[in-house]
Amino acid sequence: MADRAQIGVTGLAVMGRNLARNLARHGHAVAVHNRSSGRTRSLVEQFGHEGTFLPAETPEQFVASLERPRRVVIMVKAGAPTDAVIEEFAPLLEPGDMIVDAGNAHFADTRRREAALRERGLHFVGTGVSGGEEGALNGPSIMPGGSRESYEALGPLLEDISAKVDGTPCCTHVGPDGAGHFVKMVHNGIEYSDMQLIAEAYDLLRHAGGMEPAQIAEVFRKWNTGRLESYLIEITAEVLAHTDPATGRPFVDMVVDQAEQKGTGRWTVQIALDLGVPVSGIAEAVFARSLSGHAALRAAARDLPGPSPRRADSVDALVEDVERALYASKIVAYAQGFNQIQAGSAEYDWNIDPGAMATIWRGGCIIRAAFLDRIRAAYDADRNLPTLLVDDHFRDAVATAQDSWRRVVTLAAQSGIPVPGFSTALAYYDGLRARRLPAALVQGQRDFFGAHTYRRVDRDGSFHTLWAGDRSEVNG
Repeated sequence: MADRAQIGVTGLAVMGRNLARNLARHGHAVAVHNRSSGRTRSLVEQFGHEGTFLPAETPEQFVASLERPRRVVIMVKAGAPTDAVIEEFAPLLEPGDMIVDAGNAHFADTRRREAALRERGLHFVGTGVSGGEEGALNGPSIMPGGSRESYEALGPLLEDISAKVDGTPCCTHVGPDGAGHFVKMVHNGIEYSDMQLIAEAYDLLRHAGGMEPAQIAEVFRKWNTGRLESYLIEITAEVLAHTDPATGRPFVDMVVDQAEQKGTGRWTVQIALDLGVPVSGIAEAVFARSLSGHAALRAAARDLPGPSPRRADSVDALVEDVERALYASKIVAYAQGFNQIQAGSAEYDWNIDPGAMATIWRGGCIIRAAFLDRIRAAYDADRNLPTLLVDDHFRDAVATAQDSWRRVVTLAAQSGIPVPGFSTALAYYDGLRARRLPAALVQGQRDFFGAHTYRRVDRDGSFHTLWAGDRSEVNG
């Protein structure tokens, strides 16, 4: 039995318990504490054989059992509960010790907490952890922020318990203060978009292709052996193949079609608006979940007129088109997410390496996918790549897919099948490549009603037209 623990976990709900077990399984002595001591005892009784746990009844005992510098991981609900735990433990710690928030905190809260604890001589490490309960136990993707000094003491333990891909840990120091939680937030935004696109692919195959869930499951299994290989494609096949034991019907048909959310996708969109970054695919995914949840609104509008359902001429051709459209739209979702990471890094002076983020997302996390290797290669070749869409590999992939992409969106519109993810991704792509956008007309309108001025294509400066007068032009 160790006298001192290398790291401690307080907050032993499922995620905290599994993270503590993961650390113990890797040979680290782990102090464990929970406000309700019953959870602490239960953890040791059930899983004490997995490694060395030092249970503590009180915060004082917990802190006393940790070696210096103390590493305190808190796994509690975001917001006020996190602040309460910090205030409970911070007075017990000494300069150089660190508090690690491994929950889904808002990055702005993390920046505030980091600054306040830094004044007290403590390190605060906002750490994104992705992979759910299974990842926490068997190897998540870990995104720690905070000071470089804190990572030197904490990083080896986190890298040890993280997922590994080709021997490389899915964990790296993201950047100062709130950088880790910011990147985790964007990860979750991409996750929303990815899931929405997959759901739309299913909807098209079901209603335009006339396929049953079990048949579509086989399509997804095949896709998971190719360029779309990913955790989300894998589990989609499992969900679609599942039969409800109570009714014998496809499981997906027995689930209420109202998707819920915990807020991180919404944060991604809100912060993108603040940064001026167009993440339209992520936004549509968030709004699609919101729309699904408005049961009364949907019921009131159910009899609105629409087109007669249409079936694709060839199911095989539809499957091929949907695969290409899904891949192209997925590229757009990741491109938008990485643009937001770059914008946040510039705004807060974090110096985040986008290629490193692609590297640590290859395993453990929910959006892990084979094509993250391609994303890593793109940013390794050019860290300041303006968008993934201009990388040679992704440019060629989208060019090859675009005819299928347009056919899919057209078929969906003609059939009355909502595909906000596919269609907004295509609109974003067309918006980027357009030589001229109708924003010029918008600027004219703004100048007309609000004298907001405009810029010209043929000379520098800002200008205003005297719309209510002789319509001459003056400097703005």
